[in-house]
Amino acid sequence: MNTTVVREVHSRKDLRDFIYLPEKVHKNNRNWLPPIYGDEWILYDPKKNKSFEYCDYIRLLACRDGHPVGRIMGLINHRYNELKGENHARFCFLECIDDAEVFHSLISRVEKWAREKGIGKIVGPLGFSDKDPQGAQIEGFELSSVIATPTNAAYLPDLIGKEGYIKKYDLVDYIAAIPDELPEVYKRALSRFRDRPGYELIEFKSKKEIKPYILEVLQVMNDTYSDIYGFVPLTDREKNDLAKRYMPILDPRFIKVFSIKGSVVAFVIGMPDIADGLRKANGKIFPFGFIPILRSAKRTTTLLMLLGAVKEQYRGLGIDAIMGSNILKSAASSKMVNMESHLILEHNKKSRAEFERLGGKIVKRFRIFQKDI
Repeated sequence: MNTTVVREVHSRKDLRDFIYLPEKVHKNNRNWLPPIYGDEWILYDPKKNKSFEYCDYIRLLACRDGHPVGRIMGLINHRYNELKGENHARFCFLECIDDAEVFHSLISRVEKWAREKGIGKIVGPLGFSDKDPQGAQIEGFELSSVIATPTNAAYLPDLIGKEGYIKKYDLVDYIAAIPDELPEVYKRALSRFRDRPGYELIEFKSKKEIKPYILEVLQVMNDTYSDIYGFVPLTDREKNDLAKRYMPILDPRFIKVFSIKGSVVAFVIGMPDIADGLRKANGKIFPFGFIPILRSAKRTTTLLMLLGAVKEQYRGLGIDAIMGSNILKSAASSKMVNMESHLILEHNKKSRAEFERLGGKIVKRFRIFQKDI
């Protein structure tokens, strides 16, 4: 029996092995989606990713015969724990071959590390915040992965469960057809807001036009996401870092901002599904990977919904319907056929109702696990 050796990631070579391990694990999985590797080098580097400043962490590689066969990161997000009054650690960015011994060697090492830090519970998969891929996929493996969602193999949840982990939360992913005609609730909202002074829907034609709104939009996210599990408010620097991470692949047509008397109170962000292009580029945008990615963005018929929010004091006025109707119009004019919801916590009834109103059906399910240690 081959012995599994687990070591911490310290050197640049170790970090390279950590980053590129998933493509080895999933080499025969045609639905697997590579990450954008340029972003990965920043995400896992404490010198570049400012989220490390308020987290304790451990990055681990499992090897056999000198070859990486598994990886995991342990995190203690002190900012989140203080905000929520918790004493939890997280495991995240987990990948490994289909081998219980390899998985046990990784997760048990993180548990030991967490106990030594005085932690009583571990949850995951959950990264620095809910903006990182969260949960392990448990249903819908016949469908292609999409950007910013977990891409684990079907056997991984079983390996997690065998180590004594149980469900904490599930997240669901909907697909809905782009309707030929707007729902009545959207039509009523449009007529109510027509010519209302001081109320403005802002749309964009270029990324340059978006930039002045970035900090305001992400502040609305900070103000409205406080009750979402795993969310940590972003500093201005983190807002800019997040914008830089996603700006190259965003499409101005599918970003809508709503302002009242010049102040941003709501937004919605979608993007074309670029999965086919990202696979052809093998996760590398430069020097030439941006070409298949751009082609994919033009040819896809699926719109991915990434983020959206309305400030609490302006909810119930129909602003969400205004933005929803206009993003549907943009999708229809771009020959989109389907809209995918991205991950929604199963108890978020309002967000789920938006997609069910459009006839959306759950196509994937993801699970965050927990264990007392």
